[in-house]
Amino acid sequence: MTDPATGSLRVPGATLRYEVRGRGPLLLLIPGGAGGAASFDGVADDLAAEYTVATYDPRGMSRSPLDDPEAEQHVAEHADDAYRLLELLSPDEPARVFGASSGAVTALHLLTARPHRVARVVAHEPPIVEVLPDAAAQRALLARVRETLRTEGLMPAMAVLAAGLREDGGPAEQKAELELPPQAAARAERTMADLPYFVGRIVPRFMAHVPDLDRLRTLSDRLVLACGHDSRGELPHRTAARLAERLGTDLLHFPGGHTGLTTHPAEFGALLRRVLEPSGPSAQLP
Repeated sequence: MTDPATGSLRVPGATLRYEVRGRGPLLLLIPGGAGGAASFDGVADDLAAEYTVATYDPRGMSRSPLDDPEAEQHVAEHADDAYRLLELLSPDEPARVFGASSGAVTALHLLTARPHRVARVVAHEPPIVEVLPDAAAQRALLARVRETLRTEGLMPAMAVLAAGLREDGGPAEQKAELELPPQAAARAERTMADLPYFVGRIVPRFMAHVPDLDRLRTLSDRLVLACGHDSRGELPHRTAARLAERLGTDLLHFPGGHTGLTTHPAEFGALLRRVLEPSGPSAQLP
């Protein structure tokens, strides 16, 4: 793995820490969960053979501190951060963007808010529950997560959230049988430190986000909605599939499940390279 160039960008209310490697058109990778820029360690170098790859820790995560540590979080604000990175790193050319999970929610909002800055968006399993027929039940799940976090603490709240993500009856992703890459194991401590912020302030806002479906339909030629081949039945797969249905677009299946980026980095990165171009595949895989 090559050492990326690092930098910091002041944005309203925070300082973003970002990394850049490679050369070519800009590809901005927006992480989900609590993994930060390190989520892309397994794919960034390979992608950098064709792109200038930018990764970053979203505001409040890891090395991107908030000015006010207690500030509420909003999808639009996170999307504006991504826009400011695009303005800094690719001021003269629209960029390609990949977002995973909550990062996919950010990427979708970025597309609707700043379409002139985006050439292609790949959104992998955005957990937007408001697109589902049973959205009311999912709102109740988020309320249970918040209340459990308040009354019982982080790990019980994580257990409630994990159960809710699987509540449609699909099998849980089999992480225990997979040997994670060394980079993934090395970032575990940082990820754990960010979990209270993620569960308390990112999950409630991002999962309850209401996307502008009419706007997304008009921009669907630039959008690839994706999910994990092994996450069928799980909530983030359901939301991605339902969003694709409501937009009238195809759904692309990536290797692995919700965290296929980490568990299957080589295969995941290879498919991502193919779909980043406007001529890349976007039909549903078996």
